[in-house]
Amino acid sequence: MAFDFIDQHLATRKEQHLYRQRVLIEQQNARHLVHNGKQYLNFSSNDYLGLNHHPKINAALNEGAEKYGVCSSGSSLLTGFNYAHQYLENVICQWQNKDKCLLFNSGFSANFASLNAFAQPSAAIWLDKLSHASLLDGAFSQQAKVKRFLHNDYQQLNNLINTSSYRDHLIVSEGIFSMDGDGADINALAKVAQQHQAKLYIDDAHSIGITGNEGQGSSSVSNDIDIIMATFGKALATSGAFIACDNYTYEYLVNVSRHYIYSTAMSPAIAWATAKSIELVISESWRREKIAHLSQLLKQSLNTQITLLPTASSIHALVLGSEQLAMQSAETLKQYGIWLSAIRPPTVPKGSSRLRVTITSSHKEQDIKYLAECVNKVIGKNDR
Repeated sequence: MAFDFIDQHLATRKEQHLYRQRVLIEQQNARHLVHNGKQYLNFSSNDYLGLNHHPKINAALNEGAEKYGVCSSGSSLLTGFNYAHQYLENVICQWQNKDKCLLFNSGFSANFASLNAFAQPSAAIWLDKLSHASLLDGAFSQQAKVKRFLHNDYQQLNNLINTSSYRDHLIVSEGIFSMDGDGADINALAKVAQQHQAKLYIDDAHSIGITGNEGQGSSSVSNDIDIIMATFGKALATSGAFIACDNYTYEYLVNVSRHYIYSTAMSPAIAWATAKSIELVISESWRREKIAHLSQLLKQSLNTQITLLPTASSIHALVLGSEQLAMQSAETLKQYGIWLSAIRPPTVPKGSSRLRVTITSSHKEQDIKYLAECVNKVIGKNDR
């Protein structure tokens, strides 16, 4: 039968506890969500700073829609680029201390577009082993040499580049890794890049808004990052993404990036709202301070036998091992009113399935204590 591989593929997924389904969420914020009429404590949200539903952002969205429209009505190189986009780009350039900025409709699009443009035959792209799927897809989309170095192993990275015969080198890593919650050593990466005249590309999707006194992400650590990608749909609580870079890279991407050239520009209303969101991220440092406090409380409250990966971010990975155990634990926790996502291969390596806990500034101390109490009970029970 034609396309019988579809049935075979889905059957295998179900057998291996890797089958994925969408879940309809009726209401949600950074602290709670409602599913099938039941309210849960939400520990799966990327709304790290609790800015979703913020009245000032909503007001800016309405103002942007009134002034500039909900739809851009064209690509940025036709008639889709307007004042709202330009204003947001200027805000980001100042925030990130970069010459230029380009707006995209998603982080996946921004990563794929940029790495696709750099994946030329003369180039070697060096990616951290835990790099996001969008980075991998972009790197492998053309004719560049692509090699993944061991996670945060900069000595191996340096050795690999030393033995390379390629002329152009692009080093790719992440400010905070989305599934482990740890981060790259930006200064160490910058040093390797400088030694080899390489460009350094950092995906800041999960560190923007979180790292730095003003939430500016990895640019608060080093000025030697050549290209920064960050998304708006997590800590910034809107939608879309940006690439911040120098003039030279900007001109190149505008002229060769197919995603940028042929995609309808992001909504002007969203751009206007995002500028307001960045203003709040910069001024309300208490949100970052609260995340740090609650994260420390979680670490102190979990039983010592529970494997919690080291992290300095909002993301806390409770590694359980098997796919089945991760799924069972997530379902059991729902009975206690806790919503946690079970993360399984291929998102994480086989044998490292986990519960991914995200702490936001909207959570309260009582939420964290209750989460730890339930996790201690459920994981201990499953281990027996």
